[in-house]
Amino acid sequence: MVIFVLNGKVMSYRISIVLDKRRAKANGDFPVKLRVFNKILKKDKRYPLDIDLSTKEFETIWINADDKNLRGSNKETELKLKAIETRANKEAEQMDVFDFAKFEMKLFRKSSDKNNVKYHFNLVIDKNVKNDKIGTAESYKYTLKSLAEFCKFKKKCSIDKLTFASITVDWLNDYENFMITNGKSYTTIGIYTRTLRVIFNNAIGVNDINKEMYPYSKVKNDGLYKIPRTKKVKKALSATQLKTLFDAEVKNANEAKAKAFWFFSYACNGMNLKDVALLKYSDINDDKFEYYRAKTFDKSSEKTTITIYLTDFTKEVIANYGNRSKGGYVFDIIDIKEDSQTQYKKIKNFTRYINDHIKRIAISSDLPSDLSTYWARHSFATNSLRKGASMEFISEALNHSDLSVTKNYFAGFEDEAKKEFANSLLDF
Repeated sequence: MVIFVLNGKVMSYRISIVLDKRRAKANGDFPVKLRVFNKILKKDKRYPLDIDLSTKEFETIWINADDKNLRGSNKETELKLKAIETRANKEAEQMDVFDFAKFEMKLFRKSSDKNNVKYHFNLVIDKNVKNDKIGTAESYKYTLKSLAEFCKFKKKCSIDKLTFASITVDWLNDYENFMITNGKSYTTIGIYTRTLRVIFNNAIGVNDINKEMYPYSKVKNDGLYKIPRTKKVKKALSATQLKTLFDAEVKNANEAKAKAFWFFSYACNGMNLKDVALLKYSDINDDKFEYYRAKTFDKSSEKTTITIYLTDFTKEVIANYGNRSKGGYVFDIIDIKEDSQTQYKKIKNFTRYINDHIKRIAISSDLPSDLSTYWARHSFATNSLRKGASMEFISEALNHSDLSVTKNYFAGFEDEAKKEFANSLLDF
């Protein structure tokens, strides 16, 4: 096996400028191409450079250029080809392991893209859309939109020209204050600044920017920017409130449907509405169904199946709102033939629909006015604990990766439980 060495570093590729003689143009010229040969993969790729030359011209300009005193357009062509070859070698050399896709991405972009924040955001957005992670792509779009608004507010840059070099600790503090002034919560600020941090790490990871530009704090009191942390407020209904909601009278079919799906989620271990929408009849086996949680499916190599046992209530919801064909998805929320972006929009609209009508029921029943499907999962967990379920049982039911995640889920609950316990000590 032939080994290539460049600047003392072992290379698994070879880059050269070649005249591709496999097919001549009408005038007899051949296209000049950048040839990249990967020795490990034994793969050869040739990239067009929009330059056509005859065999003699190529030999004169490229092969024998050092022996000729080139002038005019010939000299310009030589300089252009040398610049391309130099840049190609530089981009390839910066990769720890040569990869054609990364090489192509870096070579054919603008030289300013490597330090451009919007460019790196779009890379992540496009990648997530390609992998059907539409929700994740949308979250990056929201952050990018927020950054664009801040850039416009500062009147010193546009989002198209925002560079990593300009994002300093002071810049991030100004961005945080801008969001506070515009009514954003610290939870939202945390989400946006963490998303921007991911983009920073990505750019550093591909050697587009120097790690010394990183403005985020890694340890305490290091003078860098610290992402605000907020304590998650537990959104759970008590047993009495759950009974009130379950027994609440509905005014129309929309409210009836909203209540049915809210309690379907609750009764299925706080099942996310996206997972409800993706549930198929083929997942159901007798008195139970099994599924993979969409939110965590791609985050772990070990895929955990969640088993839910059907009750009379959940069977009734399926009977009332399920597709009559008994094929494909259980509920008529999305269609199996639709692309991922269409499905994402439909699930989002369905969730908004359920939340809108469950809030109306909550208000008329003197329940929290911000009641939503988010509460169903927390209500399941909290009431399971109140009924004596172990933390391990709840952790498995919620499909948490670690018991510590479940314990954090109940932040604030222990104090309430202690208060109830103290009041019951003299309850002989």
